Amino acid sequence: MFIPVWVLGLVGAGALIFVVWALFAVNGRNLLPFPDPGSRIFAARSVEAQRAVVDLLARHGLAQRSWGVTPGVRRAILWDWTIISVPKPEVLAKVGQAACSIGLVVDDPQRRATEAAEFLRSRGFQATVVLDAEPELPIAFVITDAMVGTAFNFRKHAVKMPMPQPLDFGG
Repeated sequence: MFIPVWVLGLVGAGALIFVVWALFAVNGRNLLPFPDPGSRIFAARSVEAQRAVVDLLARHGLAQRSWGVTPGVRRAILWDWTIISVPKPEVLAKVGQAACSIGLVVDDPQRRATEAAEFLRSRGFQATVVLDAEPELPIAFVITDAMVGTAFNFRKHAVKMPMPQPLDFGG
């Protein structure tokens, strides 16, 4: 059986690309935005504290992937979608001083946040939906007394979010 050299080249290149991707993925560095498992967000006290925490995590194998910067929050996004953020006081005020958040990927952030708030209220907790904490992002927050200092945020898939911006947030 004759197999053209170009077919072997394509198969070989595809296999090489797959192997490289798989090596990155099994080492916690999936280069693709799939799957998007949501995020766990922790707030640092300052830019200097954020740098120290990100450096400490990197020393233990959890490296930074990119920056996500908006006018209200500076985010260091790690490869496992953990986010170390430095929110401005006005953003913290909008989310009831919740400094941490569990990020969930959904199709319709506003509707899913409303459903979550209704669910929590049905269980006897207070829950409020906040839509304008960061107006430039499609994120809806649920602030609840079911969690201490932590909110839920509902966001669209990573491919439907704005691209991470170059760092220009005072450092």
